[in-house]
Amino acid sequence: MGDRFPAIGELNRLTDSAFAEAVGVLFEGAPGFADRLAAERPFADDAGLLDAASRVGGSLSEAHARQLLDAHPRIGADPRSMSGLSYAEQGSTAAHQAATDRHVAAELARLNAAYEARFGFRYVIFVAGRPRTEVVPLLEAALERNRADELRRAVADCVAIAGDRLHRLRTEEDG
Repeated sequence: MGDRFPAIGELNRLTDSAFAEAVGVLFEGAPGFADRLAAERPFADDAGLLDAASRVGGSLSEAHARQLLDAHPRIGADPRSMSGLSYAEQGSTAAHQAATDRHVAAELARLNAAYEARFGFRYVIFVAGRPRTEVVPLLEAALERNRADELRRAVADCVAIAGDRLHRLRTEEDG
């Protein structure tokens, strides 16, 4: 496989454990999720993989959903604790870090703690490069939702993150 993301045909032929390792980059290595996704093969294309990921995400037990969410880094986490893809998605460049107000970092830490205390799982959102200042009101609003809705939303965002990662990986391979 090397450093490139495997083509769909190759993913379909991998053993379950090799498949889980390959798609781990898309789902922050959440093993229970990758194992369930492996059982959905074969996929016709990337869209089929992501459709299956949505189905699997919607059918996860709460424990497996929490495992998927908790595999993702906290919003505003120390960049050294993130995967390379999470680091890029959260806008964690040196210039961005320097421009990030200490107040925003403290507010995100406070809101992450409140969210995890209220819901029992990590706040995950498809950031897509938005600055942290835009995430603060989204996290505040999430604290007002009910737990079941928030769990569904967060799992769906994990799949959206994976879709974006897959697209970027495929684009890098083509470019």
